[in-house]
Amino acid sequence: MKENMGFRGWFYFRQGWSTYFAFIFAAINTIVVTYYLAIENIPELKIVFPSFYVYLITTASIGVPLLIFIGYAHQKKTASYKAEADIYYESNPHTSRMYNNTELLLQLNLKLVNLLLLDYEKNNVSNEKLDELIKLKNEIEIYFSQRKDDRQIDIALFKKFANVK
Repeated sequence: MKENMGFRGWFYFRQGWSTYFAFIFAAINTIVVTYYLAIENIPELKIVFPSFYVYLITTASIGVPLLIFIGYAHQKKTASYKAEADIYYESNPHTSRMYNNTELLLQLNLKLVNLLLLDYEKNNVSNEKLDELIKLKNEIEIYFSQRKDDRQIDIALFKKFANVK
């Protein structure tokens, strides 16, 4: 970790700058510049926005909901966020390791469930416990066989486990 301290500092600096400072500074700059260079010099617009504060409140009341909608659309409704996430996923070596570990764990769990089923049948375990295990085995097999690049199955399973509607 110490050998990466300079790069970590650079990363945190860029995050702080771009996420907070530059964002806030750019918003303030845009509002001030557009008002004092454009609106003050155009009499028709000066009628609509008689003061800087009226312009600020109008811009914020329209801009904030609009930008929330655009951000929501970017994250949930367009393919652009998926493309970004795919690029980050492909370029991060930790995520491929996590994916491989998950795949191996699913296969291991399936084998363990099969072994437990054999043991349960041999030792005459109650039908209730046997049914629970068979249900779990079927869920794992269905999930494992249906998974593709379509994330809907992953999302549905996540929501089920997280009790999200």
